[in-house]
Amino acid sequence: MQKKRLGIFPNLGKENVCIALPEFIQLCKDWGLEPVLPVDVAQQYGVSSYNKSEPQTLKTLDYGVSLGGDGTLLQMARHLAPLDVPAFGINFGKLGFLAEIDLQGMYKAISRLAQGNYTLESRSLLQARVICGDKLLATAHALNDLVLAKGMFSKLAHMMLFINGRLSGKYAADGLIIATATGSTAYSLSAGGPLVMPELDVSVITPVCAHSLTNRALVIPMSETIELRPIPGSEEMLLSADGENVIEVPNDTSVHIAKSPYEMKFVRLTRRDYYQTWQQKLMRNL
Repeated sequence: MQKKRLGIFPNLGKENVCIALPEFIQLCKDWGLEPVLPVDVAQQYGVSSYNKSEPQTLKTLDYGVSLGGDGTLLQMARHLAPLDVPAFGINFGKLGFLAEIDLQGMYKAISRLAQGNYTLESRSLLQARVICGDKLLATAHALNDLVLAKGMFSKLAHMMLFINGRLSGKYAADGLIIATATGSTAYSLSAGGPLVMPELDVSVITPVCAHSLTNRALVIPMSETIELRPIPGSEEMLLSADGENVIEVPNDTSVHIAKSPYEMKFVRLTRRDYYQTWQQKLMRNL
């Protein structure tokens, strides 16, 4: 029987990941999985390789696993979600909302994966299209959030929010976050947004340091379409997807946001109680 190919996405900038990687590779082999590493390090460990810039090499993976924090998992998701490759994360960072397997649970997780003892959970992504007139300038997808924010200058970002084509708000703020339910525990939460159960198909619209007492977070169905327009005369803004993939947004353009055609499939190897997780991760200093 052909071995299942497990694509490993390691954050080699973390010392603890570099230390654990050889043991993790051997663990995969012991359980009959074929470990696959990025092309620039695969030869060093004597394993098969993939190239993130060549989707055809990623399509050959049966699963993906990130070794790092949530940022590493988000980078992995950007590559695997469009290819429908299921994945999970082993947390070498701090909070680890997305990379939910800790180091102690790594061994049991790999044994469960090898035995097919897991479930799949789909999470929705957001898609942003930057449009000028009738011209599409850029497209981005995000598992956590899209952020339209002020650029290099210390002035406020001035923008209008349209929902389903209707003007729904005007903002003078450092920026505006459009988060998924998955991303409600990230930047949106820090900016005062609500916690949302991850299986809900909603968008959370949260202003960042709004110069108003009435601009508060909105939660709307992800089936609704969102358009953000810089107010004429405002400075150029920047759009980021999951903290990366930064796109310039001049004031004569608009950002159209809707549910992405892609979903991220997570491999669930343990039972998870989100209420307990929130308490453990967010209230541990109380």
